[in-house]
Amino acid sequence: MTRSLSQSDRFWLVLGASSPIARAFAEEVAAAGAAVLLAGRDRGDLLRSAADLKLRHGIPVEVLGFDALDRASQRLLADAVRTIVPEGKLDIFLGFGDMPDQAAMEHDPELAVRAINASFTGAAALLLDLAPLLEAGRSGRVIILSSVAGDRGRLKNYVYGAAKAGLTTFAAGLRNRLFRAGVTVTTVKPGFLDTGMTWGQPGIFLAAGPSRAARAMLAAGLKGKETVYVPRFWGLIMLIIRLIPERLFKRLSI
Repeated sequence: MTRSLSQSDRFWLVLGASSPIARAFAEEVAAAGAAVLLAGRDRGDLLRSAADLKLRHGIPVEVLGFDALDRASQRLLADAVRTIVPEGKLDIFLGFGDMPDQAAMEHDPELAVRAINASFTGAAALLLDLAPLLEAGRSGRVIILSSVAGDRGRLKNYVYGAAKAGLTTFAAGLRNRLFRAGVTVTTVKPGFLDTGMTWGQPGIFLAAGPSRAARAMLAAGLKGKETVYVPRFWGLIMLIIRLIPERLFKRLSI
């Protein structure tokens, strides 16, 4: 990534910036010369990341707190972004979510509710808070991290999959809304990523590293792609999975 990609006049708001994929994404846009707003719950971690990005790339970095489960903090975040970012300069990467063990969520439905609120409800509410800023600026790119898990309900991951399916549908509607203001919305559906969320999970294969995935996500967003699979071969895998008849699919232990 080089500064020739004309990101030097942009402000990238990275939501959930303590996650490996969001941290890698922040690195990519910082290397391209963009100012970065790191937003998340772990302020200490974000401050360390901010210091590193400033030192290595010499770009402006701000740290902002918010909690996906706290509406008040989300509104305060939107207000802060409105104050910091010049009109028409805002881009957004949404990279947070929560994926507890499926069996644990079946045993404790409150854990499932929390996961759904973090992965879908909180994400949707925050994007609704931020959408007017993008519309007012009539410019910008939004990259939303969904998942292949949302393409079909699976025995081993249907709660998280349902949350991501909701986020994917929400992103499609937001894309239609913001298109009228000249803003693009890219839905990214990664397969397995090599992160703490997947570490030790059974059935994980062909996991992509965060840096490689972040580069692909940024490239898709800058091109204004609508929906992309990362890595791309997951598009074919999920096409095959979607084509399996339900009478057969429900017998599979996947």
